[in-house]
Amino acid sequence: MNPAGASDRPGAPVTLFEAVGGEPTFRKLVDEFYAGVATDPLLRPMYPEEDLGPAADRLTLFLMQYWGGPNTYSAQRGHPRLRIRHAPFRIGAAERDAWLLHMRRAVDRLDLPPEIATALWEYLERAAHFMVNMMEDPAGPA
Repeated sequence: MNPAGASDRPGAPVTLFEAVGGEPTFRKLVDEFYAGVATDPLLRPMYPEEDLGPAADRLTLFLMQYWGGPNTYSAQRGHPRLRIRHAPFRIGAAERDAWLLHMRRAVDRLDLPPEIATALWEYLERAAHFMVNMMEDPAGPA
């Protein structure tokens, strides 16, 4: 992206990846997010690796690709298949809400222009709802 904010590709629209400043912004987003996950009693057990680094790298690469950055995620891991990759984990409303809490804080810390922050947040919110794989009984336990 050139200093004027236009894409380096003449005539090409600016992607959100470019508009936010590229990889450094997505790394900051994910680092902020995982700082919350690291101490979350509901979410942390979903990450079996001692170090959250590999999970953070995967999320960073996925988000960068989704928003118009390099296709490194697909080159390394193939199609995202998000629901299949997350199927082994119980993701109900509580897990979704905890994920959204940490992601909201991370998005807010980026201090993005409102229209960009809104676009990013709306996607993340939809994705979180899409990942729910455990429906709770509204009546509760019998």
